[in-house]
Amino acid sequence: MLNHRFTKLVLPVMLAVIVVLSACSNKGGSEPSASPTGTTDSSPSPSASAAAPESNDDGLFNVSDFNNIKTNEGEAIAGGTLNYGLVSDTPFAGTLNFNFYSGQPDVEVLGWFDEPLLTWDASYVYTNDGAATYEVSEDGRTFTFTIRDNVNWQDGTPLTAEDWEFAHEVIGHPDYDGPRYDGGMINVQGMAEYHDGKADKISGIEVLSDKQLRITYIESNPSLITGGIWSYPLAKHIFKDIPVKEMSASAAVRQKPVGIGPFKVESIVPGESVVFVKNPDYWRGEPKLDKVVLRVVNPSNVVQEIKTGGVDIVGSFPVDQFPDNAGLSNVEWLGAVDRAYTYIGFKLGTWDAAANKVKPNPDAKMSDVNLRKAMWMAVDNDAVGKQFYNGLRWNATTLIPPSHPEYHDASNPGITYDPEAAKKLLDDAGYKLNGDFRTKPDGSELTITFISMTGSEIAEPLSRYYVQAWKEIGLNVQLEMIEFNAFYNRVGDTGEDDPSVDVYQAAWGVGIDVDPAGLYGREAIYNFSRYASDENDRLLAEGLSEKAFDKEYRLKVYKEWQELMVQEVPVFPTLYRAKVVPVNNRVHNYYIGDGTDMYVYNIAVNADKAIAAK
Repeated sequence: MLNHRFTKLVLPVMLAVIVVLSACSNKGGSEPSASPTGTTDSSPSPSASAAAPESNDDGLFNVSDFNNIKTNEGEAIAGGTLNYGLVSDTPFAGTLNFNFYSGQPDVEVLGWFDEPLLTWDASYVYTNDGAATYEVSEDGRTFTFTIRDNVNWQDGTPLTAEDWEFAHEVIGHPDYDGPRYDGGMINVQGMAEYHDGKADKISGIEVLSDKQLRITYIESNPSLITGGIWSYPLAKHIFKDIPVKEMSASAAVRQKPVGIGPFKVESIVPGESVVFVKNPDYWRGEPKLDKVVLRVVNPSNVVQEIKTGGVDIVGSFPVDQFPDNAGLSNVEWLGAVDRAYTYIGFKLGTWDAAANKVKPNPDAKMSDVNLRKAMWMAVDNDAVGKQFYNGLRWNATTLIPPSHPEYHDASNPGITYDPEAAKKLLDDAGYKLNGDFRTKPDGSELTITFISMTGSEIAEPLSRYYVQAWKEIGLNVQLEMIEFNAFYNRVGDTGEDDPSVDVYQAAWGVGIDVDPAGLYGREAIYNFSRYASDENDRLLAEGLSEKAFDKEYRLKVYKEWQELMVQEVPVFPTLYRAKVVPVNNRVHNYYIGDGTDMYVYNIAVNADKAIAAK
């Protein structure tokens, strides 16, 4: 479930407001701007007024009161420069290639100059409106792709089917150090044999011509047409002479990245800023803007940057700062239900790099499900959403969020807030109080290390709330606040788990496909809790089985999976979230969220300079 409307998160995909990925997802979360739905190039206008939404009598806001499409004011000018703020308290990592990146900040950079070959509609099904079209065999296993003749790399080299094949070869190579080699990639026929060195070619991939590629999958499944195809090529003419193990650190990724999107990278200040210029050869048409300047903006400074017009747009605005700034005169506030959720994770094992899968540890400190359930019972996430976020984040119950309303089990309450029941559960499980804190059932000391990310002004207060809630039920939890990149290194995004970490707070941005195997499967490196069970394996497999083409059956499977995760609690969701973004009044054709027909190259401005607040 690691994808992105503008870019495909495979993963996860992650957001850096309090904690985040998205993972991806990778560490996924927010989009930089108008993203392809794969239907038409029209620019619909919102039906409601551009006035800022008002809070209810209780001071809470509701995301349904926001528009997600910017109201165009005045006439757009030719050209112009857009200033974009990447909100983060840490530099972006700078892994600027979809085949290698893992962090959400890098996605916000990537989305301006690169894109997938396939786009999708409002139901998240691949269409034939992208840079490539496709046909499917009757058995649903073989896809024939045709790349449009006018799709070129930004250095002028035509994009070919070999570039698409090459991306698969690099990801499947034993020396590949990125996160894309997962269950979906292994489903390509011959990929496992190629990865294991038993074949020098991936048998299921065939280049038919310069512009045609055929891929055969071992199993047909309903996820293939909703995010299960890797649709990011890799420029073979650039990377072919770079050893695979050196690619992710190469200049072709870090300093001079080349994509196929509407803007080209002109210059990079590593971790701080990127200047993009329009790509006049973009396959959809020449972009309306001349330039986009992206720079990192600290959450503590973001409001000032917006007020003065220092930035026109930010990718992710700290929603806790919205109520005090809802009336800004120079912006229109857009809002949408985010395909993301925040969660608390429990370390239950390690990553086995040799086997490329999770290695559960039955003796892990957090292995007792009673302890995990009690920690969920102890926190009042309904109150957190209201008090910290004024209703723009709200209590989460299951691991399929309401951004996928058909599959989200709204009837499942999760584990409800009940600290007294949590105390009793711990008592019954043998965690006895010894002074202020409980001991393990064997009588030894129990100290739990909890790590969370720095970010917005409330990142640490919120984390300390959780620590206090756990203290109230007798648990000695020690908090460490860590910046984004170091945080994910410790939880294991490189495959090396820090053994000192017991519990962590993070967030996932989920993809267009509902399949959660990319986050919770046995072979998913982003399964940071390192949870695995036979029942989890079974349900994840059933969700991708031939029987799952029957939507009712698939709904039933994922309802059972959501219940399993509530009972097993390898992680527990804390908050679903609204995405709220201020957009300067001079900006045209901008949107957030899903379900529109707008594209990035259509973004325009109606004046040379951003409008400042009065």
